[in-house]
Amino acid sequence: MPMTSLDYLKLAGAGAVTVGALATAAVYYTRPDHVKFAVDMDKQSAEIPGKDRARISRLCKDGKLLEYKTEDAKTLHEVFRRGARLSNNGPCLGWKPSPTEPYKWINYDEVLQRAANLGAGLIKLGLAPKNSTNVGIYSQNKPEYVIFEQACYTYSMVGVPLYDTLGVEACNFIINQAEISAVLCDTNKKVGNLLDRYKETKNIRHIIVIEEMSGEMQTKATSLGVKLHQLADVEKLGQDNPQTPKPATPDDLCIICYTSGTTGLPKGAMLTHRGVVSIVVACETQLDASDLVIQTTDVLISYLPLAHSYERLLEVYIYLHGARVGFFQGDVRKLMDDIKELQPTIFPTVPRLLNRFYDKVMSGVNSSPVKKFLFNIALTEKEKELKRGVIRRSSIWDQLMFRKVQDALGGKVKLIVTGSAPLSAKVLGFLRCCVGCPILEGYGQTECSAIATLQIVGDHLTGNVGPPLTCNQIKLADVAEMEYYSGSNKGEVCIRGPNVFRGYLKDPVKTKDALDSEGWLHTGDIGEWLPNGALKIIDRKKHIFKLAQGEYIAPEKIENVYIRCSLVAQVFIHGDSLQSCLVGVVVPDPDMLPKYAADKLKLRQSIEDLARNAEVKKVILADLLEVGKKAGLSSLEQVKDIYVYPEMFSVENGLLTPTFKAKRQELKRYFDSQIKAMYTKLS
Repeated sequence: MPMTSLDYLKLAGAGAVTVGALATAAVYYTRPDHVKFAVDMDKQSAEIPGKDRARISRLCKDGKLLEYKTEDAKTLHEVFRRGARLSNNGPCLGWKPSPTEPYKWINYDEVLQRAANLGAGLIKLGLAPKNSTNVGIYSQNKPEYVIFEQACYTYSMVGVPLYDTLGVEACNFIINQAEISAVLCDTNKKVGNLLDRYKETKNIRHIIVIEEMSGEMQTKATSLGVKLHQLADVEKLGQDNPQTPKPATPDDLCIICYTSGTTGLPKGAMLTHRGVVSIVVACETQLDASDLVIQTTDVLISYLPLAHSYERLLEVYIYLHGARVGFFQGDVRKLMDDIKELQPTIFPTVPRLLNRFYDKVMSGVNSSPVKKFLFNIALTEKEKELKRGVIRRSSIWDQLMFRKVQDALGGKVKLIVTGSAPLSAKVLGFLRCCVGCPILEGYGQTECSAIATLQIVGDHLTGNVGPPLTCNQIKLADVAEMEYYSGSNKGEVCIRGPNVFRGYLKDPVKTKDALDSEGWLHTGDIGEWLPNGALKIIDRKKHIFKLAQGEYIAPEKIENVYIRCSLVAQVFIHGDSLQSCLVGVVVPDPDMLPKYAADKLKLRQSIEDLARNAEVKKVILADLLEVGKKAGLSSLEQVKDIYVYPEMFSVENGLLTPTFKAKRQELKRYFDSQIKAMYTKLS
């Protein structure tokens, strides 16, 4: 009979158990099952003959890319109907009516019926059932969001998500460029946001509200000539005035997904039904090959924004299998409570959340020497299992050390996927040991319908994003100015396949920049083919990077704003995808700073001494933030800490090019220790 956690703790405390004995117990606690690898792990992708040296998945049959699997699921509407059939009209969408009530569920057929009624209601309001009709969605994740999308698909309309972090100017631009005349809002506050900017978006005629409309919003809307409707009333209107469905076709647009826009206004990526379906069945093909099959009883927790392609892909994957999506309450502070109750089997996440989870676990582990001792032994033994292709949560180590970690995620998770930004090797390796299920990283962007590569289940290595999925080819294009060449298996990641977007809405210039004449999407990311055929992302072609939240940042834009500060001569902004904020290196103006310090701070010191002065740093940082705020920088674009450096960047010290442009890689290397120190202090 296996020993309990208490037994082992007693033994460890008495010094009566050895590492070897514990390891032996762990092996025989249960007989481990080895992962079924989808492909040969030493040959994860196959090179296609030709000048491009492009690669495809080894799961592609006869070298052909996969667009769909079954004739009855070529569009997102058909995918949902297939899910309804597979589930036998089972539970589909779940939500908590209040914090004290349990989850309630809507069945698949009810979603389809409500979607048909809602779509008919939109048509009765004057919206045309055609693929050029763009409808705005300004809401948190919830069942009504999905119902509204299905209403659009039923009548060939196109959804256009809006979200708060876009900013007022960007939202106005989207509404006008996409010619949105109707918007779904979940709250009166968002209705107010739209009405407040009505002068800039006069094409809005109808706003449909999920929560009960307030009298104030109705009065305001009437005064502006905008019609406010309760969602239930539009559904009833459609029920009383049914319309013949006009479902979208595979080549129709399903969504116009706007990027956040780092160097100007956002760009509307036009995604087709064919593209999104091809990605979903590609993921299914790769996971099924490892016997990780989704059942109708599986549950995904929805809390990542549906406005982004990553969450949308995951939910469509669930609908394809007739499984369930449960929505969080809308408050991230209650997310762990939602997880505990919902007990998801599929858990989508992002590095920012996993990093916090890691920190919390380690804080508990480090609180006790005995616990830390056993925990480190457990990690070592689980790492050995991962290297042997064993993924489980039934070993003695799970019982002894990792059960609380697994229970915190609901206790039933069988797949975790992380995206939007890279996850550090330390955190990824740690979590793979703790949670006892596959944790997979993928790579992609909105323009390829969210994803283009995905790690193979059972790959214990970190630092790669897996091989190409079955729906696309990937090649690495030469970037001579950065000395990356495809002949050395390095270059700009380019993607071609049905998942690649049609282009940017009404923007042929930017479309041409992204898509070449042969259909290759140029991502701007620099990749490297590893010897095993997996892809590794190693650099960025342009001076743009992602923060841990997944938001793109253009450092030169911020530097051009901060340089307006009177006390500043030069600025270098740094951030990376493993960090959630920006830091900066600031060179003070050698004339203005001493004068300011003498007049305002009563400091008569050299520029070197002033650079080391904490009060001076505080003044400069406050000035930067104030100038940034006035220039409209978002909170993510503002630095959280700075290092004040007294010497000017120059050609002579190797920090500027002969044309006086910042040598960003050199600056990063030169100030590496200061950058690390700032992030350590901020963590």
